[in-house]
Amino acid sequence: MKFTTVLGVLLLLAIAPIQLLAQKSYLDDADHALYKEEKYHEAIEMYKKAYVKEKGRDVKAEIIFKIGESYRLSDQTEQAEVWYEKAIIAQYADPVARLHLANMKMQNGKYDEALVEFQKYAADNPSDPRGKLGVEAAQKAQTWADNPTTYTVEPVVLINSEFYDFSPTFADKRNDELIFTSTREGSTGSDVSEVTGTNFSDLYVTQRDKKGKWSEPVLAGGEDGAVNTDASEGSATFNSRRNIMYFTRCEVEKNGYKGCKIYQAQKQGMGFGTPEEVMIASDSAVVGHPAITPDDKILIFASDLEGGQGGKDLWYIKEEGRNQWSAPINLGPEINTQGDEMFPFVRENGDLYFASNGHVGMGGLDIYMAAKKGDGQWGEVQNMKAPINSSANDFALIYQGNENRGFFTSSREGGRGKDDIWEFSEPPVIFILKGEVRDIETGEPITAAKVELVGTDGTTAEMETRSDGTFEFADKGNGEYYISPNTSYNITVSKNDYLSAKGKETTVGLDESKIFAHLYELQPITEEPIKLPDILYEFDDVKLTDQARDSLEVLYKTLVDNPTIVIELLANTDSRGSAEYNQKLSQGRAKSAVDYLVSRGIARERMIPKGMGESNLLISDEEISKLATEEEREAAHQLNRRTEFRIIGTDYVPKPEKPEVPDMEDSGEQ
Repeated sequence: MKFTTVLGVLLLLAIAPIQLLAQKSYLDDADHALYKEEKYHEAIEMYKKAYVKEKGRDVKAEIIFKIGESYRLSDQTEQAEVWYEKAIIAQYADPVARLHLANMKMQNGKYDEALVEFQKYAADNPSDPRGKLGVEAAQKAQTWADNPTTYTVEPVVLINSEFYDFSPTFADKRNDELIFTSTREGSTGSDVSEVTGTNFSDLYVTQRDKKGKWSEPVLAGGEDGAVNTDASEGSATFNSRRNIMYFTRCEVEKNGYKGCKIYQAQKQGMGFGTPEEVMIASDSAVVGHPAITPDDKILIFASDLEGGQGGKDLWYIKEEGRNQWSAPINLGPEINTQGDEMFPFVRENGDLYFASNGHVGMGGLDIYMAAKKGDGQWGEVQNMKAPINSSANDFALIYQGNENRGFFTSSREGGRGKDDIWEFSEPPVIFILKGEVRDIETGEPITAAKVELVGTDGTTAEMETRSDGTFEFADKGNGEYYISPNTSYNITVSKNDYLSAKGKETTVGLDESKIFAHLYELQPITEEPIKLPDILYEFDDVKLTDQARDSLEVLYKTLVDNPTIVIELLANTDSRGSAEYNQKLSQGRAKSAVDYLVSRGIARERMIPKGMGESNLLISDEEISKLATEEEREAAHQLNRRTEFRIIGTDYVPKPEKPEVPDMEDSGEQ
């Protein structure tokens, strides 16, 4: 928010005048304009004239600082940065000048420079926590800017004007009508604010058609004056039925502001009835920015009531009867800071959103979320980060029902005016599983293979591969997706006359959309043996090596994935050694492999070990003898020393597991 926004400046400013080191009559008007009437533009010109006439070095330094203050309070951050730097060069005594300089650099997006200034301030003023908080903010702001969240943001062009447009709220149950605050031309009052140089603010309304287009904004409630008056109105909210509007009204007098209060007005047709004040506090307190909980029982607002944490705090009152409310209750130090907390909003799930310049942020006002913890209790404050927040002022966020979309206000670049309404949305996290199924022998795609999904959430789905062997689990066609967040899936691919293949996938812990892609190569079932990865043994030994056990994982997985097949496990040797010896050695090796698989839980009756000895050479001795080198000949012998399996049945029925027999002694039975 530009701090010169009418409703913002009324709630933000409660500044005690700084005493000049030497009182000069020509400075009185400037001080009065700055600290009493908040006429910042007028104060700037007065201070500049006073500076020319002033001779004292210390007073001149203080005048420079106050020019910086005037620019800061009118949200001219670039000029404020320039004048705070001048004040430091002029050796202005109060170290707060450096703190303000750091904050202006933050708002101007100069995080690295702001970090340096915060570090200097923290070193010179170790007892002031604002220095350390500033260092943390500058560091985090750069990280957040470099690594934005998945939200997308853009200005609402059809609503915004070249003036201040801020604080939207939904005015109907369909969320197709917005009421917002604006200082655009056509407002009810004809006067121009000496603070902002613009019209006083009014409430405007716009409707969204079926195509999502917003209508030309018009004065809310027409021009009958029931809601909009010569005063400044804005920052509204509605009850759950959308028939009562709570809004802020700030009365203005010639010698300054009279104060802000919260009013409520009943909807009557296209307009509103006569507003009634919500009795919260004495006239001396500044009260505004109402938000109401979904059950209409608690009204939250911003105020400078005594007993707060500092600056403007968030408070709430509880309903005790028709238009009867409890005494104000402060939301406490977890929400409120020494800075300012304003523009609250309560989502339908009960979570609280608000703007603050006191928590660690990216510059100016940032938007924060606090989780609902109980009746009238919120905590675990989290910065919404970029792109919701920026180095500019960001505030007044609202959600559209339970959807992950809504609106907020920002003074960042890219808008049309001084404050603009922006819309935000978070693209849904979408997971898609797609793949391709091919014949492992030929490489050809397999058509009409069945792909089954079983999720840990209890969901199941299946489909067949297309003519090109591909499949895709994506949108079901009704806006829902097959693959859900925080779910693990077992994938089974099957086809007649092929061994099945299985896989796993999970979305647990993933917070960004992802496409999972898999290639499944199915082994055709034939009478031909299927070669396994090299299974090595010690020389002249039948014992499995660690490498052999690793190689048998392929067969183990095949047997697990295809629980009805029965195989012959074939062990082959090369031709060296006697045929009788090779036969005995290969049979022992085949049996060792089967024994290992049995130890892993595979039923023994599903596997027949068969030693082939040297009876089934791939490369004959004659062919080997013709090879040029000893290395080539040894490689040929290695190819002959292979382990294979042949599928000899596909109708195995697993035996039912035997029920455990209870230990009679342990059970206590005699």
